Amino acid sequence: MRRLAVCLGLILLTIAPVVADNPDLIFKKTTVWKLLSPDHKLGTYAIDDPDVEGVTCYFTVPEKGGWTGWLGLAEELSNASLACRQVGPIKFKRKLEQGAEAFSQRRSLIFKRMQIVRGCDPKRNVLVYLIYTDKIIEGSPENSTSAVPISPWGETTPPAKCADWIAQ
Repeated sequence: MRRLAVCLGLILLTIAPVVADNPDLIFKKTTVWKLLSPDHKLGTYAIDDPDVEGVTCYFTVPEKGGWTGWLGLAEELSNASLACRQVGPIKFKRKLEQGAEAFSQRRSLIFKRMQIVRGCDPKRNVLVYLIYTDKIIEGSPENSTSAVPISPWGETTPPAKCADWIAQ
Protein backbone atom coordinates (compact mmCIF):
# COMPACT_ATOMS: atom_id res chain seq x y z
CA MET A 1 0.00 0.00 0.00
CA ARG A 2 2.86 2.37 0.82
CA ARG A 3 4.45 1.67 -2.56
CA LEU A 4 1.19 2.62 -4.32
CA ALA A 5 1.02 5.89 -2.38
CA VAL A 6 4.62 6.73 -3.31
CA CYS A 7 3.96 5.96 -6.99
CA LEU A 8 0.83 8.14 -7.01
CA GLY A 9 2.76 10.95 -5.31
CA LEU A 10 5.50 10.78 -7.94
CA ILE A 11 2.92 10.84 -10.73
CA LEU A 12 1.27 13.93 -9.22
CA LEU A 13 4.64 15.68 -8.94
CA THR A 14 5.32 14.86 -12.59
CA ILE A 15 1.90 16.08 -13.71
CA ALA A 16 2.04 19.36 -11.76
CA PRO A 17 4.16 21.21 -14.37
CA VAL A 18 1.75 20.10 -17.11
CA VAL A 19 -1.15 22.01 -15.56
CA ALA A 20 0.83 25.14 -14.64
CA ASP A 21 0.00 28.46 -16.34
CA ASN A 22 -3.71 27.66 -16.41
CA PRO A 23 -5.72 29.82 -18.79
CA ASP A 24 -9.41 30.47 -18.05
CA LEU A 25 -11.61 27.53 -19.06
CA ILE A 26 -14.59 28.71 -21.12
CA PHE A 27 -16.15 25.27 -21.80
CA LYS A 28 -15.41 21.70 -22.88
CA LYS A 29 -17.23 19.56 -25.40
CA THR A 30 -17.00 15.76 -25.56
CA THR A 31 -15.84 14.40 -28.91
CA VAL A 32 -15.42 10.69 -28.05
CA TRP A 33 -17.42 9.00 -25.30
CA LYS A 34 -15.60 6.44 -23.13
CA LEU A 35 -17.49 3.92 -21.01
CA LEU A 36 -15.23 3.55 -17.96
CA SER A 37 -12.72 6.38 -18.30
CA PRO A 38 -12.82 10.13 -19.05
CA ASP A 39 -14.01 11.16 -22.52
CA HIS A 40 -11.89 12.79 -25.23
CA LYS A 41 -12.83 16.48 -25.33
CA LEU A 42 -12.21 19.80 -26.97
CA GLY A 43 -11.38 22.50 -24.43
CA THR A 44 -11.89 26.18 -25.17
CA TYR A 45 -9.82 28.59 -23.08
CA ALA A 46 -9.07 32.32 -22.78
CA ILE A 47 -5.75 33.94 -21.93
CA ASP A 48 -5.10 37.66 -21.58
CA ASP A 49 -1.90 38.78 -23.29
CA PRO A 50 0.49 39.33 -20.36
CA ASP A 51 2.41 42.12 -22.15
CA VAL A 52 -0.36 43.85 -24.11
CA GLU A 53 -3.27 45.04 -22.00
CA GLY A 54 -6.59 44.96 -23.85
CA VAL A 55 -6.03 41.77 -25.90
CA THR A 56 -7.49 38.36 -25.07
CA CYS A 57 -6.82 35.18 -27.05
CA TYR A 58 -9.27 32.29 -27.17
CA PHE A 59 -7.96 28.90 -28.20
CA THR A 60 -9.41 25.42 -28.54
CA VAL A 61 -7.28 22.30 -28.14
CA PRO A 62 -8.09 18.57 -28.07
CA GLU A 63 -7.71 16.85 -24.71
CA LYS A 64 -7.23 13.10 -24.61
CA GLY A 65 -9.38 11.11 -22.26
CA GLY A 66 -8.94 7.50 -21.26
CA TRP A 67 -6.82 6.51 -18.29
CA THR A 68 -3.58 7.87 -19.75
CA GLY A 69 -5.23 11.23 -20.37
CA TRP A 70 -6.67 11.27 -16.86
CA LEU A 71 -3.24 10.57 -15.40
CA GLY A 72 -1.63 13.22 -17.61
CA LEU A 73 0.53 10.66 -19.42
CA ALA A 74 -1.03 10.94 -22.89
CA GLU A 75 0.69 13.01 -25.55
CA GLU A 76 -1.89 15.53 -26.69
CA LEU A 77 -2.61 16.19 -30.37
CA SER A 78 -1.00 19.19 -32.05
CA ASN A 79 -4.25 20.62 -33.43
CA ALA A 80 -5.30 24.05 -32.13
CA SER A 81 -7.43 26.97 -33.22
CA LEU A 82 -6.97 30.59 -32.18
CA ALA A 83 -8.98 33.83 -32.13
CA CYS A 84 -7.57 36.96 -30.49
CA ARG A 85 -9.62 40.12 -29.92
CA GLN A 86 -9.24 43.63 -28.62
CA VAL A 87 -11.28 43.74 -25.39
CA GLY A 88 -10.28 47.19 -24.15
CA PRO A 89 -7.84 50.01 -24.80
CA ILE A 90 -4.51 48.54 -25.94
CA LYS A 91 -1.55 49.44 -23.77
CA PHE A 92 1.89 47.88 -24.16
CA LYS A 93 3.53 47.06 -20.83
CA ARG A 94 7.08 46.86 -22.19
CA LYS A 95 9.13 46.70 -25.40
CA LEU A 96 8.82 43.30 -27.13
CA GLU A 97 10.55 41.28 -29.82
CA GLN A 98 8.86 40.18 -33.05
CA GLY A 99 7.62 36.61 -32.48
CA ALA A 100 7.85 36.86 -28.67
CA GLU A 101 5.98 34.25 -26.65
CA ALA A 102 2.69 35.39 -25.11
CA PHE A 103 1.69 31.99 -23.65
CA SER A 104 3.12 28.49 -23.42
CA GLN A 105 1.71 25.22 -22.14
CA ARG A 106 3.02 21.66 -22.07
CA ARG A 107 1.10 19.15 -24.17
CA SER A 108 2.96 16.06 -22.93
CA LEU A 109 5.10 15.17 -19.93
CA ILE A 110 8.41 16.11 -21.53
CA PHE A 111 8.55 16.56 -25.27
CA LYS A 112 5.68 18.67 -26.60
CA ARG A 113 4.78 22.31 -25.96
CA MET A 114 2.04 24.56 -27.35
CA GLN A 115 2.94 28.23 -27.79
CA ILE A 116 1.15 31.44 -28.66
CA VAL A 117 3.53 34.04 -30.06
CA ARG A 118 2.87 37.61 -31.18
CA GLY A 119 4.19 39.93 -33.83
CA CYS A 120 3.45 43.30 -35.37
CA ASP A 121 2.34 44.24 -38.88
CA PRO A 122 3.53 47.87 -38.79
CA LYS A 123 2.06 48.80 -42.19
CA ARG A 124 -1.48 48.06 -40.94
CA ASN A 125 -0.88 48.59 -37.17
CA VAL A 126 -2.11 45.06 -36.42
CA LEU A 127 -0.99 42.59 -33.77
CA VAL A 128 -0.65 39.10 -35.24
CA TYR A 129 -0.84 36.00 -33.03
CA LEU A 130 0.24 32.47 -34.00
CA ILE A 131 -0.49 29.24 -32.11
CA TYR A 132 1.62 26.15 -32.81
CA THR A 133 3.02 23.06 -31.15
CA ASP A 134 6.65 22.04 -31.09
CA LYS A 135 8.55 18.96 -30.00
CA ILE A 136 12.18 18.62 -29.00
CA ILE A 137 12.97 16.56 -32.10
CA GLU A 138 10.18 17.25 -34.58
CA GLY A 139 7.65 20.08 -34.61
CA SER A 140 4.19 20.10 -36.10
CA PRO A 141 2.91 22.12 -39.05
CA GLU A 142 -0.49 22.38 -37.31
CA ASN A 143 -1.08 26.06 -36.54
CA SER A 144 -3.59 28.88 -36.51
CA THR A 145 -3.22 32.65 -36.86
CA SER A 146 -5.30 35.55 -35.58
CA ALA A 147 -4.97 39.30 -36.12
CA VAL A 148 -6.00 42.18 -33.83
CA PRO A 149 -6.22 45.60 -35.48
CA ILE A 150 -5.31 48.24 -32.89
CA SER A 151 -8.33 50.55 -32.75
CA PRO A 152 -9.30 53.49 -30.54
CA TRP A 153 -11.35 52.30 -27.57
CA GLY A 154 -13.44 55.23 -26.45
CA GLU A 155 -10.35 57.40 -26.25
CA THR A 156 -9.68 60.78 -27.78
CA THR A 157 -5.98 60.01 -28.24
CA PRO A 158 -4.86 57.95 -31.25
CA PRO A 159 -4.26 54.24 -30.57
CA ALA A 160 -0.78 52.88 -29.84
CA LYS A 161 1.42 51.90 -32.77
CA CYS A 162 2.68 48.33 -32.47
CA ALA A 163 5.85 49.27 -34.39
CA ASP A 164 6.82 51.53 -31.45
CA TRP A 165 6.67 48.58 -29.04
CA ILE A 166 7.64 45.48 -31.03
CA ALA A 167 11.12 45.41 -32.57
CA GLN A 168 11.21 44.46 -36.24
